Amino acid sequence: MRLTSSHTISSPQVHQWALSWLVQAKLVKDHGWLCTSVLVLNIVLRAAARCVSISAACRDLSDGPSDHAVMSALDDGLPKTLPVLERRLNEALTGDLPRRVLRRPWQVAIDWHLSPYYGQPERSRNELYYGKPRQGTKKFHAYASACIVSHGHRYTLALTWVRRHETMVVVMRRLLVRIREIGLKIKRVLLDRAFFHVAMVDFLQQEDLPFVMPVVFRGRKPKKRFPATGLHWIKRQSAGWYPHTMKNRQQQVDLRVCVGYRRHRNRKDRKQVTQKLLFAAWRVNGSPTEIRQRYRQRFGIETSYRQMRQARIYTCTRSPRLLFVAVGLILRNIWVWIHQTQLAEGSGESITLHLELLRFKRMLDWIVREIVALYHDGSPPNVKPPT
Repeated sequence: MRLTSSHTISSPQVHQWALSWLVQAKLVKDHGWLCTSVLVLNIVLRAAARCVSISAACRDLSDGPSDHAVMSALDDGLPKTLPVLERRLNEALTGDLPRRVLRRPWQVAIDWHLSPYYGQPERSRNELYYGKPRQGTKKFHAYASACIVSHGHRYTLALTWVRRHETMVVVMRRLLVRIREIGLKIKRVLLDRAFFHVAMVDFLQQEDLPFVMPVVFRGRKPKKRFPATGLHWIKRQSAGWYPHTMKNRQQQVDLRVCVGYRRHRNRKDRKQVTQKLLFAAWRVNGSPTEIRQRYRQRFGIETSYRQMRQARIYTCTRSPRLLFVAVGLILRNIWVWIHQTQLAEGSGESITLHLELLRFKRMLDWIVREIVALYHDGSPPNVKPPT
């Protein structure tokens, strides 16, 4: 039996919603009377929905502008300073956030996304983040984002560009400032193991933010005549909660470590394996099984990155990459917003979501269809050889 909803939406509506979210943020200005901001944003949406470059999106539209005109409009129209650009992109991310989202606290996951980069920086080396070799390079464009990880409400709340030598505390503070400007309440923060260090734990405790994150084993392993240091002693403990004090040369912090277990079958020999899991937590209670299940929800932010890659613009340029990443996340938020406000059954807190009614890929296809109808005359594609 086919599910029915109280609303019916069409591809022109979806296209207008996506365009209005970008227009309201005032990201791009008119670049002459032909290359308007609406036209440029439509080209950007088409490139994102098809995962192609701006040049490819322009070549496929017979009535559209050239790729040089669109890139010049982006270079001239985008804000020149990074804080202003980030502020406008974040406004586009959460400009039409439903009011019901702001009425209750949420679990928020924060993570970094590294995009491999093989070229040279535009202005200075501070634009790039240097890390362990991956995919043939040590240079990355790094972005940090905060996302609600509750099923059906996975809005990306904030996005920031991570520069070289910036500490995690600085990046975390920038994200929290943006979340508080929205007015969203944080129930607890779910973090990756990379955030497990004294400075970050001390910052979260000062901000009065409950958190859960995996434990990283540091210190000396137990040897003959030399006792173990750090958290190596906890490997021999049974399931439960244990107090722990983290120290460095300047400060120390107190937290609790939850020891739990996970049983699964090995993929190769299909034998049952028991794995010990350890989580550091502060102001979070529950049994080890509840903590493990609660932390599993953090992988919702990985889903946001996966969907963002389905709407990623390919480019070799250096300057507007933050815009291209943000456009993919904005399209994700629009997809979540459509299901909550247009396709959901019920009202208030008792709404029922049907994410199968409009898949993210189909929404992107609808946007492409409307842009092609606006800027293409229907002629078959052709390639003219060079003379």
